[in-house]
Amino acid sequence: MIAALALSHFRSHRRLELALDGRPVAIYGPNGAGKTNILEAVSLLSPGRGLRGAAPGEIARRPEALGWKVAATILTGGLRHEVETRAEPGAPRSVTIDGKPATQTALSGLLRLLWLVPAMDRLWTEGAEGRRRFLDRLTLGFEPAHAEAALAYERAMRERNRLLREEVRDPRWFDALEAQMAESGAAIAASRARALARIAAAQEGAETAFPAADLAILPAADAPAARDAAGLRAALAEGRARDGAAGRTLTGPHRDDLGAVWREKGMEAAQCSTGEQKALLISLILATARALAAEGARPVLLLDEVAAHLDAARRAALYDEVVALGAQALMTGTGPELFAALGERGDRLEVTEAGGLSAVRRP
Repeated sequence: MIAALALSHFRSHRRLELALDGRPVAIYGPNGAGKTNILEAVSLLSPGRGLRGAAPGEIARRPEALGWKVAATILTGGLRHEVETRAEPGAPRSVTIDGKPATQTALSGLLRLLWLVPAMDRLWTEGAEGRRRFLDRLTLGFEPAHAEAALAYERAMRERNRLLREEVRDPRWFDALEAQMAESGAAIAASRARALARIAAAQEGAETAFPAADLAILPAADAPAARDAAGLRAALAEGRARDGAAGRTLTGPHRDDLGAVWREKGMEAAQCSTGEQKALLISLILATARALAAEGARPVLLLDEVAAHLDAARRAALYDEVVALGAQALMTGTGPELFAALGERGDRLEVTEAGGLSAVRRP
C-alpha cells in the first residue's frame, strides 16, 4: 500500500503531501480542480507513461516548468520502501528506490496498480490498440516480467521495421531480430493468456453486482495465429515480402485484440449500452483485483470519475466490493454525495482550484 504521497510541481499541484492509511479514498471537487492529477501521479509509480500516457515534459506545472517530482512511501511484504520518480526540463523520467537509481520496470515489483479512467469508456468501440494496452496493464499486475518482454519485443520490431523500410535484403539481419521477436513475443502471448485465465477464475462463483465477461485473445484476421516461439519465428520469416510491401511487421502479438462477451446476455461488449460497457470494465478491474488479492498481492485501484454511468445501487455495490477486497483505492467524483454509501469505511479529500493552483484538504 501507499502510506505517504508527495507531489512537487506536478500539473496543477505546486506541492502536496498526503498520509494514507490503506482505506479507500474518495477524492471530490469540481471538474478541472486537479483530482485526476493525483491519480496520474500515483500511476507513475509503475512502468510507462501513466494513466494519461503523457510524456515527461508535458507534466510539469506551468508556467514555472521547473520539472516535477512524485515521492511515495510504499509498504509491501512487511518492508518499507521510499520511491521517487521525477523529470527535469528536457530530461527523461528517472526513478530511485530507497535512494538508489532504478529502472521503471523495477517499480512493478513494489506496487501493483489497476486503473479505470473515463477515456476507457470507449474501450470496446474503438481500435484494438487501446484494448491491447488494457490487457497488458492487467497482465503486468500478475507478472512484472511482462514489461521486460514487451520492451524487448518493441525494440527488435522497431529494428526489423527499419530494415523493411530501407529494403535491406541480408537475411542474417532478419534472422537475428526475428529470433528476438519470437522469444519475447511468445512470452508476451503466454503471460497474456495466463492473466486471462486468472481473471476468468476470479469471476467464477464471485458474488457481485457486476456482469461476468467471457474474454479471449483474438489474432488479427490477416495474421497467422502463431503463439509459440517456433511458430512465430516461422511466420515472421515467411511474411518478409508482405511486410516489406507494407513497411511494417504485420505478424505478432502487437496486433492481437481483446474480445469480451457479456456472459449472461451472450452479447459482445461493443454491442452493449454505454452503462453496460462501463459495468463490464468495472467487473474486469474487480476480478483482476480479486485474483491478485488471492495471490497475496493486493493492488492499488485508481478509479477516476468511477460513478459516471452507475446508478446509486451499483455505486454502493462497487464500494462494498472494494472494501471487501481490502484493497487501497483512490476514487474521484464531482461531489461528496457520490460516495455517501462508502460511509466511514473510507477517507475523504476535497480538491479545490483557484488561479490554476490546486488545494487539497480533509473535510
